[in-house]
Amino acid sequence: MTNDKRTTARPGATHPPASSRTILTLATGLLIAAILAVMPRFATAQDDQPFQLDTGDQVVSGVETSVTVQGPEGLITEETAATLRVDGRDYPLTLGPDGRGTVEGVVFGALDNDVTLQVAGQPVAVDPGTGTAVLDASIPALPGWLSILPPIIAILLALLTKRVIPALVIGVWAGAWFSSELTLAGIWYGLLDVIDTWVLRALVPEDGGTGHMSIMLFTMLIGAMVGIIYRNGGTQAIVDKLTAWATNRRRGEVAAGAVGTAIFFDDYSSLLVHGNAVRPMTDRLKISREKLAYIVDTSAAPIATWAFITTWIGFQVGLIADATAGIAGVEGSPYAVFFSSIPYMFYPLLAFLFMWLLIGTGRDWGPMARAQDRALGGDVGGTTAEQSERAGLVEKEGVQRGALNAVVPIVVLLAVTIIGLFVTGSGDTLMDVIGSADSFTALLWGSMLAVIAAVVISVGRGLLSLGESVESGIDGIKAVFDVLVILTLAWALSAVTENLQAANWLASMLGEALPAALMPAILFVIAAAIAFATGTSWGTMGILLPLAVPLTWTIMGNQGLAGADYFYILYGAVGATLAGAVWGDHTSPISDTTVLASATSHCGVVEHANTQLPYGLLVGAVALVLGYLPAGFGLPAWLSLVIGLVALIVIVLFVFRVPESSTTKNQS
Repeated sequence: MTNDKRTTARPGATHPPASSRTILTLATGLLIAAILAVMPRFATAQDDQPFQLDTGDQVVSGVETSVTVQGPEGLITEETAATLRVDGRDYPLTLGPDGRGTVEGVVFGALDNDVTLQVAGQPVAVDPGTGTAVLDASIPALPGWLSILPPIIAILLALLTKRVIPALVIGVWAGAWFSSELTLAGIWYGLLDVIDTWVLRALVPEDGGTGHMSIMLFTMLIGAMVGIIYRNGGTQAIVDKLTAWATNRRRGEVAAGAVGTAIFFDDYSSLLVHGNAVRPMTDRLKISREKLAYIVDTSAAPIATWAFITTWIGFQVGLIADATAGIAGVEGSPYAVFFSSIPYMFYPLLAFLFMWLLIGTGRDWGPMARAQDRALGGDVGGTTAEQSERAGLVEKEGVQRGALNAVVPIVVLLAVTIIGLFVTGSGDTLMDVIGSADSFTALLWGSMLAVIAAVVISVGRGLLSLGESVESGIDGIKAVFDVLVILTLAWALSAVTENLQAANWLASMLGEALPAALMPAILFVIAAAIAFATGTSWGTMGILLPLAVPLTWTIMGNQGLAGADYFYILYGAVGATLAGAVWGDHTSPISDTTVLASATSHCGVVEHANTQLPYGLLVGAVALVLGYLPAGFGLPAWLSLVIGLVALIVIVLFVFRVPESSTTKNQS
């Protein structure tokens, strides 16, 4: 028996005639065709051309990310509503006539995230950058804590092994691995990316900026100038004259501090000239290279960030302008906000005063005191004289010494740099001109003409032949080669850390809404942590300040404090962010200023970092506890600064000590 339902009629059923069925079928087909003709054919049109999802270089869990959606060409002809679903959360967006739309603030979870896209209410196929179109994509996100691991690895290895270059290479390698893929194969790909991606990006940034190459060029030019003025007897003549006055260690440190303070207008100029100019004198007076590096470093960025006329002003005021734009109730120009925040820059102000306190009392503590004890025994540390000689930094035998042999090139360097700042800057006031100037161009002009001046005076006075001058310049460049390698690797580590969004992750973890009075203290800690991990003050300022100012103002508004009577909280937040960035840059062993201060002082980077960090921690703790915390609750900034300085004086007088091997004569 068969049971064919196709031929079994239901009792009582009637059927329309065949012609009617044909007409009904045709009408239904035409209706479906018409509906399909007027509906966006998202589900079929993108079989060959899926919607593309762009999440940027690296997705990090817990960090707000911008996701751009790009539809197939010609598919969307008018604005269309869409919904992006990521890990169970919906993010509405609008696709324009070009099929493109961006949604901000997307938060990914750790590891794999389910991602779908609906356009006009229909699920569509997407390609999340894998080359495969799927309806339900999986986008991996790097766990946030891994983003800060590369700089931590580099810093710890540098401190443990006392070898900076291998530590930086391994740190960049770890970051490149995380940026590639968290697999065994990713370890190999990451190693290859160290050179062809991250080191290359450090030298030639994706944005086409020439700042890093400018730093390398004028570092080499300064090295060439130093090599020549060593060879022509100019450096030793300056040492002779300084030593005639600086007859003991205290006077030697005063002279070193004064030279750095005098070159306050630019941190790089100070770093590159300062150590090279005074190092022979401090060696003769048995001042440790670590102490010299500390003085060189502390009289650079900690001054440049708050001094009224420096190359930092334009950058910082520009950031403040962007951060305050559109915030109703914030009165005054960006310059006015900046100057109002200077009294709240407790760390750089106290660090500068603390340096002079140590110079004036002749006291030190911890690793620095031990370095000073060692120097009194005849070992100043750092690069030895024999190493300097191998680098070619020696005086020509029998040359006639003369201070002008070195003073003229150095004066040319400083004068041309200052003139260059005026030529490349613009504005109605001196601060406007210096702040808007192209400092890199000015430094390149100054360093190039300084080398030419050194050659001219050497050849013109019969001190060196042209060939000897060129060879001496090349020897000077060789002497800074290690610096160039370390700078490049430090920049590469900074670039890979930025790609991993370490700063944004730290800010998201530590920057939740808290009592407004605590915001200056919190922002100081966040900025310090970011700058220490990334080794950059300007990068930290650029990332954090546009977030910190609106966040602080919003919290103030929520708590009824958004008024002129509470502007001290806003000024404190700005000052704390800038100061925290300087703290991290000042103390981090992977900071370019730390590297340059070490290099021009002929002190190892690790040795400099180990001796400077305790001082940075002390002054930073005083700035936090006696500065930002009470200032956030309304204590006048000047009073907080005075209290902090008094605390440092007490600590130095009762805890610090004069080096044990010193004599009464040396400390007079």
